[in-house]
Amino acid sequence: MKVLRKIKDNLFIFTVAFAYLVMFIFKPQMGIDSIINSGYYIKEMLMIMPVVFVLTALLDLWIPKEKIEKHLGDESKIKGVALSFVLGSVSAGPIYAAFPFCIMLLKKGASIKNIIIILSSWAVIKIPMLTIEAKFLGPKFMIVRYILTVTAIVIFAAIASKIVQKSDLPAKEEKQKSGLLLNTDACMGCTLCSKNYPELFYMKSQKAYINKNAEDINLDFLRAVIKSCPVKAIEYNIDEDEV
Repeated sequence: MKVLRKIKDNLFIFTVAFAYLVMFIFKPQMGIDSIINSGYYIKEMLMIMPVVFVLTALLDLWIPKEKIEKHLGDESKIKGVALSFVLGSVSAGPIYAAFPFCIMLLKKGASIKNIIIILSSWAVIKIPMLTIEAKFLGPKFMIVRYILTVTAIVIFAAIASKIVQKSDLPAKEEKQKSGLLLNTDACMGCTLCSKNYPELFYMKSQKAYINKNAEDINLDFLRAVIKSCPVKAIEYNIDEDEV
């Protein structure tokens, strides 16, 4: 039973491991190439994601919620759309680096539509990409492709924002006495909370959880953990002035 529970808790990892095993048995060279490629991407993520987490946390501290709601919220209209395209286009790094940033914006009041525009722009119309595209495929190709892509993004974002609401997004919270909340679905498994405050937080299946047997909460440690969480998955609602 323990083995089955372990497999269920780590189903994705076991599925990937099984796929590698099958490749090594039937196509050894493909298995070796897959391991090499996976190692390259894991190394890339380990180099990039810590920086992304730090920058996201700093932006969360520096930019007030009112500013996000005003410029990227549901009432931002065409200005919000334009700003979303700018944010996505001038960004750096692979697309997976955008998700912690976008989670932070969503929590601070950005609209679903603008988040979709940011992610789509980040993926397909970044400025460095456009300059390389113009060099190899020509300015005319780049301009036509850019116009059509932007049009498609706006249409897709408008449709998706009608279908997907913020209430549909993961928001499972684990509550500890004293008003401590942990959004386990938003948690990205960075382990900062468990490292900074192991008496109160622990990791299981690459997710953070609250230790319900913990004694009185140390507010200094908790304050540091809340500020360090890159996706702001931890809240303490009993006294906002303390945190």
